[in-house]
Amino acid sequence: MSWELPPLGAIRVFEAAARLGSFTKAAEELGMTQSAASYQIKVLEERAGTPLFIRKTRQIALTEAGQQLAPHATGAFSTLADAWVATKGGATGVLSVTTMETFASNWLAVWLGTFQLMHPDLAVKVNTSHGLVDFTRGDMDVGIRTGSGKWPGLTAHYLFKADYTPMLSPRLAESVGGIHRPEDLYQLPLCCADDPWWEIWFKAAGVPFEPDRVIAGPKLGTQAYDAMAALTDKGAAILTKNLYSALLEKGQLIQPFDVLGSDGDGYWLVHLESRRNAPKIKVFRDWVLAQTAEIREREKRDSPLGTAIKLAPASTLSP
Repeated sequence: MSWELPPLGAIRVFEAAARLGSFTKAAEELGMTQSAASYQIKVLEERAGTPLFIRKTRQIALTEAGQQLAPHATGAFSTLADAWVATKGGATGVLSVTTMETFASNWLAVWLGTFQLMHPDLAVKVNTSHGLVDFTRGDMDVGIRTGSGKWPGLTAHYLFKADYTPMLSPRLAESVGGIHRPEDLYQLPLCCADDPWWEIWFKAAGVPFEPDRVIAGPKLGTQAYDAMAALTDKGAAILTKNLYSALLEKGQLIQPFDVLGSDGDGYWLVHLESRRNAPKIKVFRDWVLAQTAEIREREKRDSPLGTAIKLAPASTLSP
């Protein structure tokens, strides 16, 4: 079997330049001169019969043809690299994980050491961001985010629900004689009081949400910071129970009510479908799913209908 392909070296330079947005940076990454990199791009464009880059002053941009080719080039080299690692035997190198600060600090930070002991030849690099990541052009291997699990181009693996409920320190609760009814929360500052989660939770508890009664507490932007405010008696925070069970078990935070609010989202592990068999992705995926299996089983027991969330192909953009 034969394929009509341009020189592999030219494709390699194109992929790097498209990913890095610079001929110079591509040359540095590949250990060649900038003029040599430019020549390889010229060869490729001649073979394609169309420009792949728009040359600007100190800047390049992909043409429409270049935009079509770039993700396939990156995917092909990723697949080849994964196959080569598998040929050498085992998961090695660096696994890049993109996730949110809340998940990183309250789940990965707790359990990741166990994974590293199991796989000493695989280093895990965690990037915390709320922004979207293009898996076909960035250097991220795996994402853990919240959403519905439906992101075209990616495979999504369900971890657990993102349901939430008010939590606070025992000391703060005692300061107002305890929290016995949802309305008692109005006696305390509410962290991120304008977060829609508060209204959803009050309605789930069967009590109308009354913004005029709210005492505005710290507005810190993430659950991780809200939890810290709650731990230091600065207010009640509305937090994802599955991420803060350790603090509840230790009694550092209390959950006054069993009621959980939900916007339908869950936590999912996602990666490119084309890289599902990459050794480093496979071992990390299997480990995360094993570590969260007990939570999913508990969700099934607690739900009379069971958990009806399905695995879904997920976008080249992470949730």
